Amino acid sequence: MLLRPDELAPTGAGSYRAVLADRRLAHLREVLRASVGDSVGVGVEGGELGRATIVALDEHAATLELRLGEPPPPALDVTLVLALPRPPTLRKALQQATALGVKRFVLFRAERVEKSYFSSHGLHAHALAEDLRLGLEQARDTIVPTVEIHPEHFGRFVRERLPALSEGRTTLVAHPGATTPCPRAPIGPATLIVGPEGGFIPAEVAMLMGAAQAIDLGPRILRVETAVVALLARLAP
Repeated sequence: MLLRPDELAPTGAGSYRAVLADRRLAHLREVLRASVGDSVGVGVEGGELGRATIVALDEHAATLELRLGEPPPPALDVTLVLALPRPPTLRKALQQATALGVKRFVLFRAERVEKSYFSSHGLHAHALAEDLRLGLEQARDTIVPTVEIHPEHFGRFVRERLPALSEGRTTLVAHPGATTPCPRAPIGPATLIVGPEGGFIPAEVAMLMGAAQAIDLGPRILRVETAVVALLARLAP
C-alpha cells in the first residue's frame, strides 16, 4: 500500500495516521478482504517501508496507523529505452519493469511506432504515475521511476539522445537473430533498448549497431511486454 507524504499525519513517537478513500480502499476491502485490526505492508513515496494497522474500515474510508523504518529494495541499474508500444502494452511494460526495479524509462519513436500513440491518454502524467505506483506496490518499493518521452525522428534520437543515455554504461539492443545471447547475470550499469512490435527496420538496426551491442533471447519471438520482463530478469542480481 503506497502512500504519498502529504497523506501522513504524525501522531507522535514515529507513528503516523492516514485515511484512504480511493482504489486502495477497494484493494483492502475486495482483494485483501481486510478487517479492523489487520496489519498490512505500507510504504511512502520516496521514503521508507513499514507496517500499518487498520483502526477503522467501512465502505467510505480506511484509517491506518503506521510505523516506518525499513529501506526500499535496491534499484536495478538498467535504463529501459523502449520504442513506444500501443497503450495497453505500455501499461504492462511500465508496471512489470517497475516491479523489477527499473528507475528510468525512455520512450522513443521508431518507424513501426504509430504516431497516434504519442497522443494517447496513457502518456498523461496521472496515467503514467498510476502505472508506476502499481508496479511499486507489487514489489514493496517506494522510489518512483522517471519517464522521459522523445517523439522526435528515430535518427535524431540516436544521434542526440542516445550518447548521453549510454555514457559509462553497457548499451544493449534486443534484436531477434543477433549472434550474441542476452547475458544471464548482472553486467553493471546498463542501457537496454527494446524495439516495437514487428521490430526495428533494417536502417534502424544499422544505425543502432554503431552505439549498442545486439543481443538475442532465442528462437521465440516475444511480445514487447514479455520480452521486457525476460530481458530484465536475466540482467537482475
